[in-house]
Amino acid sequence: MKIVIPADEKVLASDVCMSFGRAPYFYIYETLTKMGDFIENEAANSPGGAGVKAAQIVADSHADVLITPRCGENAAEVFKATKLEIYKSKPGSIQENINAFMDKKLVILDQFHAGFHGVGGN
Repeated sequence: MKIVIPADEKVLASDVCMSFGRAPYFYIYETLTKMGDFIENEAANSPGGAGVKAAQIVADSHADVLITPRCGENAAEVFKATKLEIYKSKPGSIQENINAFMDKKLVILDQFHAGFHGVGGN
């Protein structure tokens, strides 16, 4: 199973980024190998539609799960189409959230915001 988490920095001790679409990086963790890699979020600096573009990057990684504090409606639609599950992150590091997910301590994220279309957040 592949888990994706938006990251502020390229270290596991980094907090989960509060913005999905504008996160500088995504951490992609493979549960079978217990290994992961950081990739740049090429959508982060998009003038608009960052959430949908970021969602496509995540979908293209063949992820099964996204752990994020929040997500826009348009990005969520991309995830619904690919059957990707979205879980709400808890305050803390990337590693702490992976551990919480593996221990079944995270809840499904089912509340989506309308997005910040063209105002630099998502």
